[in-house]
Amino acid sequence: MAFGNLSLKGRALRYLSGREHSRAELRRKLAPFEEEPGTLDAVLDELAEKDFISDARYVDSVLNRRSGRLGGARIRQELQQRGVAAEAVTEAVARLRDTELPRALEVWKRRFDQPPADAAERGRQTRFLMARGFSGEVVRKVLAAAGRDPDEE
Repeated sequence: MAFGNLSLKGRALRYLSGREHSRAELRRKLAPFEEEPGTLDAVLDELAEKDFISDARYVDSVLNRRSGRLGGARIRQELQQRGVAAEAVTEAVARLRDTELPRALEVWKRRFDQPPADAAERGRQTRFLMARGFSGEVVRKVLAAAGRDPDEE
C-alpha cells in the first residue's frame, strides 16, 4: 500500500478500510510515522472513541476468518501476537472449544480424507493437524474416527 504523505489518522483509516486491526497492531504499523511523541496515542484514542478500532470486533473478525482452518492454540497465538488483551484471548478460545472436533475433522477431510495406512502416514497427519493448532486429544479423536468404518456404526 502506497500511502504517500498521509497523516497518522489517514494511514490508520487506510489500514482499517482493508480489514479490522487491533489497537496494538495499528500502533506497531503507525509508530514509524509518528513525528511528535504522543500524537499516535491521541489518534488511536480518537479512533477508538469513534468505534473505528474495537479489539472485540477484531477478535470476532479473526475467529470468522481463521477458525475454519485453525485450532484454538494457533488462534490464541495469533491474537496474543497482535496484542489483544489476555482475557479477550481466553474468551475467544473458550468460544471455539465446542466446535474444535468438527472443525478439525473438516480440515482433515479437506487435506487427507483417508485413514493413515501406516505409522509414517499417521505421524504426517498428526503433525499436520497439530501445526494448525488442534490439541493432541482432538487429533487423536479425528484419527480414531478416520480409522472407523462408517458402516460399522
